[in-house]
Amino acid sequence: MTLISVIIPVYNGEKTIKETILSVLNQTFKNWELIIINDGSTDSTIEIIAQIQNTKIRVFNCENAGLAKSRNRGIDQAQGEYISFLDADDLWTPDKLEAQFQALQENPQAMVAYSWTDYIDESSQFLYSGRQITINGDVYQHLLVNNFLENGSNPLIRKQALNHVGEFDTSLKAGEDWDMWLRLAALYQFVAVPLPQILYRVSTRSMSSQIKNQERECLKVIEKSFEQAPESLQPLKRKTLAELYKYLMWKIFQQQPNHKQGLILMEYLINYSTHEPEWKKEIKFILIMFIKSLITLILPSRFSQKILKKD
Repeated sequence: MTLISVIIPVYNGEKTIKETILSVLNQTFKNWELIIINDGSTDSTIEIIAQIQNTKIRVFNCENAGLAKSRNRGIDQAQGEYISFLDADDLWTPDKLEAQFQALQENPQAMVAYSWTDYIDESSQFLYSGRQITINGDVYQHLLVNNFLENGSNPLIRKQALNHVGEFDTSLKAGEDWDMWLRLAALYQFVAVPLPQILYRVSTRSMSSQIKNQERECLKVIEKSFEQAPESLQPLKRKTLAELYKYLMWKIFQQQPNHKQGLILMEYLINYSTHEPEWKKEIKFILIMFIKSLITLILPSRFSQKILKKD
């Protein structure tokens, strides 16, 4: 009997899909199946997948419908008692499934196990570590403030919990993973594996459009989540919005912002300062971000990036 179903949605992932699949094949935990949902790829993705011969891999070719729908299609095909999602450009360390599975066995009251994330570049080289937050049990309030799981390639989830909370929200074009983790956290306990086991790939392509899209969709998630949250947690909404804009600023600065991103940075800094409940305590951070944003606005990109790198 299959214990873990790994679901990889992929759209035009020819550059990374092989390495991603190999990170599953190399898991120390061996009782898994791999479900690949080809979301209407038009490149050589399907040919690359076909070169990897393994009886535990099942491939489903579907019309393009987006990430959330592809994950839902994978859930429908899953035969395992546990489910984990892996985006087609991310990687796992070899011990990821084993460590998370063991954590759930040792904590039967928990329905979700999660790990830490390291960030890698397009050549799979380490860039920086993620937040490395360790919270066990009832994580709902913390997850409402910010998505400390950081991405959709992180948790291992008992399938019964997924079946209970329902599918990924296909109306969301980004942030659908945060929405799902929040729905799970509202009902179930989480357990942390304090190890960096997810390698999240950072891409520099179309950063401005991606950032604005992420802002728009995350705002939808926040509105939806606070509509469902109890009255006692409503005061957290300002902090949640502040954390969103702080995170978006951080994402921009990780990828060498130019003049266009400088305008976005200034906008996000204003939004952060407006929503941060304890902005007076954050005045040093606000001033530093203001200066950095000003540098990207005033100076040509080649000069501003050199200055920011020295910081």
